[in-house]
Order: sequence, then C-alpha cells, then structure tokens
Amino acid sequence: MRILLVASAFNSLTQRVHVELRDRGHRPLVHLMVGEDPLRDAVRRHRPELIVAPMLKAAIPRDVWSEHTCLIVHPGPPGDRGPSALDWAIHEGLDSWGVTVLQADELMDGGDIWAHAECPVPPVGKSDLYRGEVADAALRAVLLAVQRFASGTYVPRPQHGPDWDVPDHTRPYLNQRVRQIDWLTDPTATVLRKLRAADSQPGVLDELLGEEWYLHGGHLEGELRGFPGELLATRVGAVCRATVDGAVWIPQLRRRRLAGGPATFKLPATLALGDRIPPLPELPAPLWQSEGRKAWTDLDYREVGPVGFLRFSFPGGAMSTEQCRRLLDAYRYALTRPTSVLVLGGGRDFFSNGIHLNVIEAAADPAAESWANINAMDDLVAELLTTTDRLVVAALGGNAAAGGAMLALAADEVWCRDGVVLNPHYRLMGLYGSEYWTYTLPRRVGAAAAERLTRHALPISAAGALQLGLVERVIEAAPEQFGCEVARFASLLAAGPGLAERIAAKKLSRERDEAAKPLEAYRAEELAQMHRNFFAPGEPYHDLRAAFVRKEPVRRTEGARQ
Repeated sequence: MRILLVASAFNSLTQRVHVELRDRGHRPLVHLMVGEDPLRDAVRRHRPELIVAPMLKAAIPRDVWSEHTCLIVHPGPPGDRGPSALDWAIHEGLDSWGVTVLQADELMDGGDIWAHAECPVPPVGKSDLYRGEVADAALRAVLLAVQRFASGTYVPRPQHGPDWDVPDHTRPYLNQRVRQIDWLTDPTATVLRKLRAADSQPGVLDELLGEEWYLHGGHLEGELRGFPGELLATRVGAVCRATVDGAVWIPQLRRRRLAGGPATFKLPATLALGDRIPPLPELPAPLWQSEGRKAWTDLDYREVGPVGFLRFSFPGGAMSTEQCRRLLDAYRYALTRPTSVLVLGGGRDFFSNGIHLNVIEAAADPAAESWANINAMDDLVAELLTTTDRLVVAALGGNAAAGGAMLALAADEVWCRDGVVLNPHYRLMGLYGSEYWTYTLPRRVGAAAAERLTRHALPISAAGALQLGLVERVIEAAPEQFGCEVARFASLLAAGPGLAERIAAKKLSRERDEAAKPLEAYRAEELAQMHRNFFAPGEPYHDLRAAFVRKEPVRRTEGARQ
C-alpha cells in the first residue's frame, strides 16, 4: 500500500514504523507536519491509500481525515486521552501501559480504535521506555491496524456506545507545577519518578545555585546523604543531589530560556554549571563493582567465565571527547583480562550516535572541539579494529547512528535487538564521516551498497541490516531481557568449537588488509574530508548542528520513501 506517515519529527518511532512497513512491502512516505496546507498538498500529490501518524503533536485537519482514513498512534491504552500520556504513566508509578491506534475525528484521541497493545513500564526514563517497550507495542498495534485496514472487512471499535466498557480517562497536560520537586518532602522514589517522566523533554524546572534549570534524567545513589536539595558530589559530568531519604544523580541540565533569548540545550550537568558549581568531591565511577554493589555509573565491566562485558550508556547516545577517552581506557583495561570474547554494549537503550553535538555547540571553538571529538572516536574504533587476540561483539539493545553505527561495525560481530533502527550515514549533518567507515562499511556490504546507504541516508531495521550483512545476529527479546540473551549467546560463542582457529584467522585477515592498505591511510583520507567540513568556510555542518541541537523547525517536509 501507499502509506503516508505524518509526523511532527522523523523521530525514533516514526523511523521504526517506516522501516518495518518498508520491510513488509509497503510504500511509506514521510511527511513532516509543519502546517495544514503542506499536508493537504502532500495528500493530493501522493494519493495515499492510508495515512498513519506515529508521532504527531498537531491535529490533522477535518477535510483530510473526513476523506482519508487517518490512524493516530496514541501512547496510552484504550480510554486514555491527553497530550502527556506516557509522562503520566511514569509520574504515577504505573506497572503497565499500552499503545492505541485510533482513527482521527473531531474528538482528540476519541476516534474509533483499530488496534491496541499492552506493554510493561520498567523503572527507566521516558525516552528509554518510548524507544523500547512503547515502540514495541506501537509497532505491534500499527502492523495489526494496517493489516485490518488492508483486509477491507474490519470494523474499528467506537469509543462510545453500549459495547464500550473502558472508562474515559482524559488527562491534562503535565505541567511544571505538577512536575516540581519538593526537595524538603519528596522521598527519593518520588523524585526519581518525576525526573524519569521528563528525562529527555521537557525536563523538570528547578532552582539550583540561584538560577533556574531544567533537570534531565535521574539515577539512584545508594550511599551518599546530605541536607535535602544540597549538591553532594560529581561523577563523570553528573551531579549528586540529596533528597529527604537518600540522593539522586542528575546527569544533564538545561538552562531555562530567557524571554526573547536563544534556545537552550542539554549539557552534562557539571559543564552546564561551569564556574557556578561549588567545590565538590569527584567520586570515581566504579568500572568493576563488587558483588552486590550497585553504584550508578555510565560505564562498567564484568566477566562471566571467558566472556567480558563492557557496558556503556551515555545520555542520548552522544559521546563527547571525554566519554570516548574514558571508554577507550576501559576497553584497554578489558583487553588485559583473560577472556576470549569481549562484548561491547549490551544495554537497553542507545548504543551510540557518534560525536556529542551539544558539547561541541557549547564549546568556545566548536570546530576545534569537533576535531578533538572525531579523533577520540577514531582512536576508540582503531583499538577495536586492531584487537586480534579475542573476538569482539557489539551488542546493540538500542538504536545506533552515524559514528556510533560505524563504531559497532568495527567489531567482529554485531548483534541487534529486533527493535533496533540503524542510521549508518552522516550526510544529514553535512559530514563526510570518519570512524574508518570507508574500510568497515564496504567490507561488510560491498562498495555499491555502502555508497547507497551513505547517499540515501535512510534508516534500516535490524532485519534489513541482517539481510544486507551489516549485522550477524538479530535477537528477539524485550528490552529488559536483551542483556540476558546477549550473555547466553556470548557464552555459547566462547564455548563453541573452532574459536581459537577463528581468532587466528582474524589476525591473519587483519595483517593482509593492513598490507593492502594501512588503517592509518583510511583515517587520513576521512579526516581530510572532515577537516574541511569542520573548518572550511561555507560548509553546512555548523548551521545544521546548531539547528539540530536547538531543535529549530525543519524546512524540508517530505523525506524517506521507498
């Protein structure tokens, strides 16, 4: 079918719906909603058989939904209505939630129901939940709704009348008055729920060191205590703040935007505070924690028999110069351990999205910081590519893009959760790219496919990546179970026959490739292009980065179609 995907942004869920529909033989076109008239034009031009809105903040005009079946994906169960559905679910501490696909009509979220799916609500941030359990449920519901529509016989269920047995629950917008943390009375569990319900957007507005900031993200601290609201310590860019019965780590802050001032953006908390932060102890992030200890860290290592697991989880998947260097140090430590298989990643959210555009935007010299960041990424990737004494597995429980996708391709095997979306390209940020992609990408998919992937700049599903040869294994698992499944498969890999022979063959292959063309030559060629992107006048990268970081409105309304 010709399906028009109408969305406020080509976000993770829109991308996932797009790639899954494309994989199933449909012809999806993405239209970004920037006004009613451009939408009308798109509908007239493309004559879709069905319109689906995976993530839409504006209403579809009446003349469109009255003439075309328009299916709205609402991140709430049947009967739930309102603009802050998922926020409320986390804020109220619910254990289960759902996604409903309903038909657009006069009443917001009140149209006939085509499909719905349930999902659990683990104790994670909203954005992680949205890309994980909610996206899984949304996809199940969307595919079922599309199948039902295609049948031509299904009658959707009205949200009214004698057959409707679900109470309507219309919730208001979850504003900052409700989100506000009372540090003198709110227990840690309440503080964490409030922070997690707003982790990516909009954040929790709060006063800190005499200024107003949005707090983004929250993690439990198990040992530190202090006066409620007091800053206690720092750790790898995060600040620890005391509650009435414990403390929480807050990894990112965003300054409140002043009236008429420029848009603000998230930064590591200590970087955002800068000189305002009082003298605080910097508590080292434990790389290898003792049994039973669960101190928060964004980077840790553990071993199970002959398998090492190096997990990292950086907010938004972005990796700053400092984070790249810390991960490189941890990786080099892991190489000193007596393991035969090393798993990189394995967490439930983003694997990596490459260089940290927000930190770069905040730098005194963004071009220089871009250069430092890409070289730090290259150093990390080079270490993976030159590891020849064990097998390295990149385990992607969440999405990967740009340099983060290329980081994964440096491993011997790439394992993806079945819900992962890959964006192995740099073009949309005006960059040529580095991370040795000119070596790793053609090596996996061939020169023609590599050129097509980087030029078309389209997302790819995990199944599509498997078919192309980008990944070796797709693991069907819920986000919470992905790590356990990775550990099981890694144990089987380490115990399997022929492992020593495979490691030896890997070493010989690397030596042959190095003799044909040294890795340093790939790096030099890529960085010559990147230097131009960063430093040459007229290059689009800096404008594109600034717009991306500040979430400025997009100009292009139509995108991926296949």
